[in-house]
Amino acid sequence: MRQEGSAVRIGARSRIKSPWLFHLNTGSCNGCDIEIVASLAPRYDAERLGCVLVGSPRHADVILVTGPVTRQMLPRVIRVYEQLPEPKSLVAVGTCAASGAPFIGSGVIEGPLDGIIPVDAYVLGCPPRPEAIVRGIVTAVRRRFS
Repeated sequence: MRQEGSAVRIGARSRIKSPWLFHLNTGSCNGCDIEIVASLAPRYDAERLGCVLVGSPRHADVILVTGPVTRQMLPRVIRVYEQLPEPKSLVAVGTCAASGAPFIGSGVIEGPLDGIIPVDAYVLGCPPRPEAIVRGIVTAVRRRFS
């Protein structure tokens, strides 16, 4: 029993050191998406922190969500969030994901992300700077896995 607990602690520590990221676009203009790619590129190099972009939420520790949640994407957002293994962490990238602005009141917007699923970190801006995205990832990981 004691060994099992230590294995869990070691697993949590390794997740802090190398968070795997899954990117989910819920209806953005792609400005935030380009900045996420820039944050992983050599100039800002989120990979130096162990961040790796993965193709499946089942392999990820952190979801990066961009854009306001549209009606069409609502069930997919919930499904992707449920596929993420525990403990899960979520970063709302951009003003659209954080608050739904400037699209609040539109008939196709289901609301800000935190009204649908819990958010661990917000990265504001339209689009946000790559440094802010890296800081948001670090904040979410520390909050969830510490």
